[in-house]
Amino acid sequence: MSKLRVNSYSISLDGFGAAPGQSLENPFGIGGMEVVDWFAATQTFHDHLGVPGKGSTGTDDAVAAAALQGLGAWIMGRNMFTPSRGPWPDDNWKGWWGPNPVYHAPVFVLTHHARPPLEMEGGTVFHFVTGGIEEALVRARAAAGGKDVRVGGGAATIRHYLQAGLIDELHLAISPVVLGAGEAPLAGVNLPALGYYVAERKFGENAMHVFIRKRG
Repeated sequence: MSKLRVNSYSISLDGFGAAPGQSLENPFGIGGMEVVDWFAATQTFHDHLGVPGKGSTGTDDAVAAAALQGLGAWIMGRNMFTPSRGPWPDDNWKGWWGPNPVYHAPVFVLTHHARPPLEMEGGTVFHFVTGGIEEALVRARAAAGGKDVRVGGGAATIRHYLQAGLIDELHLAISPVVLGAGEAPLAGVNLPALGYYVAERKFGENAMHVFIRKRG
């Protein structure tokens, strides 16, 4: 069976994956972009997002590149797709990434409000799932065709999948910044009690990478 993975999920030293105050101008909250500075410095970032320029090719780049391999589908929370809350507004919003999103695979968005699938350029299709995390996983695995499924975030979505014991591998990129408040994926999660352990760690140029896996 394919694995359910969280890869390259960036958190601050005080455990936050995003800062308060998410908006159209601040997708990671006010000041929250600092947690992903390590990724923005890599060549993989430039290649994956089509950003001109030359990035680093060290350890940070290697783990970022590996995180994109073997994926057949993605799962994300609604607030990774849009800053809006409640019923879907009639604003033609199609995500943060423009007409050709970076996923190039089916993406299953958890939401309480139904809407039709959204087909984008490059093979990305956003499916909006109202039946919860297990329905999203069943549908993502079916769409992945035997490849792995990646939970992209946000923090609450990762936390729910961890608490259900469904994540096989959690890769946290710990950035040397403090946010003080925000969204904490591990808040209230007893990882050892759920069968998770630290399997590996790597020190990159701008982040420490910790790989947490489920026993068995």
